[in-house]
Amino acid sequence: MNAIYKRYWLLLPAILLLVIQLACKKTDGYNEVISTDKTKPSPVTNIKVTNFSGGAYISYSLPDSKNLLYVQAEYKINDTRSRQSKTSFYSDTIMVSGFAKSQDYEVTLYTVTRADVKSDPVTVKVHPDTPAYLLAKPTVVLTNDFGGVNISVQNKAHADIGVILIAPDKSTRKLEIVNQHYTNQEAISYSLRGYDTIPTQFGVYITDSWDNRSDTVYATIKPLYEVQMDKSKFQPYTLPSDVGTDFQWYLPYLWDNKTGAPGFHTPYGNFLPKWMSFDMGQAARLSRYTIWYRGVEGSAAYLWGAGAPQTWVLWGRADQPVDENMPDTTGLPPVGQPTANGWINMGVFHLPAKPSGLPFPQYTGDDLAYWNGGFNFNFALTVPKVRYLRFECVTNASGTNDFFNIMEISLYGDTR
Repeated sequence: MNAIYKRYWLLLPAILLLVIQLACKKTDGYNEVISTDKTKPSPVTNIKVTNFSGGAYISYSLPDSKNLLYVQAEYKINDTRSRQSKTSFYSDTIMVSGFAKSQDYEVTLYTVTRADVKSDPVTVKVHPDTPAYLLAKPTVVLTNDFGGVNISVQNKAHADIGVILIAPDKSTRKLEIVNQHYTNQEAISYSLRGYDTIPTQFGVYITDSWDNRSDTVYATIKPLYEVQMDKSKFQPYTLPSDVGTDFQWYLPYLWDNKTGAPGFHTPYGNFLPKWMSFDMGQAARLSRYTIWYRGVEGSAAYLWGAGAPQTWVLWGRADQPVDENMPDTTGLPPVGQPTANGWINMGVFHLPAKPSGLPFPQYTGDDLAYWNGGFNFNFALTVPKVRYLRFECVTNASGTNDFFNIMEISLYGDTR
């Protein structure tokens, strides 16, 4: 070994020991008091309050002290829960939030130094405007739906709220939580199904991020009758303007009770909108449907991409179909109303967004589970009975808009 390298090799243990000692010394420094000045700071002055829904902004003048670190607010948001807010000395405003009602609340303010010394308290009253969860509560509407109940709520503040549904437990018959729906959407509407067609009492209350809870809205609901349409009766009903198929992915694969390949696939180069038609074999007042798209096959992932329909229109009719070129999403008749040749607009539908928001082809495990579970869509209660359906794809998820594919579809409704 070269003499110079040998010398460095012998010094290496000492160098490592020095590095370790320095690292330990730096770590110990985090536990030291950042100031030894124990002088009590002066409190804030010139306090002003600006209330908002569920909270308030409190502005103030800071004392002239280089030792000041932050301002702290302590307050109760309801009868049982207290909160604490902090803001640095760089700001002259602190926000307090989470209040349960629109009423007077006391907030105690302190200035705090780098030596963790508090000033004398200063108490200020705030009177927040009505919090978002209480604004949402009067908008709760419970209506009967196929196989269950529909819940609609208006959340104009786009606040984070929880819509909590209660119903009788099948064993105890006591009202228990059966569904919790958390969202910040403005227009909330969803259905809970699996109930018999007998009058059932349901209740809904609204919560917020601080566990505040509204009173409960009750309603006795008689769910509408619903069954899954018998796929053994489905068959193609191809009309002259219908799009063709390719790759031996034929229309009947849409109802073979398999969500994997093959499915239905149009040829490439057929620029959208394009449509295909089929016969359910019996008329029904349709309530909803579930649709599955091409997912992960080998090393390829088609989630939120490729030929997955992005926007589509469903058409239906009870009488024998007459062919026509279907309008796209412009110039449609109202939902439940027919075109000139009798195709009834059953609704315009859109592919739900990817939960993670990642760009194609990236996805998470939650994204994949959401995709593989199929997407559920409701029909308006105003649509009449139909037997024949026409699926019109207007755009696809990849944006090429020259083909589309679907793996499986299940439909539900009242066949009586």
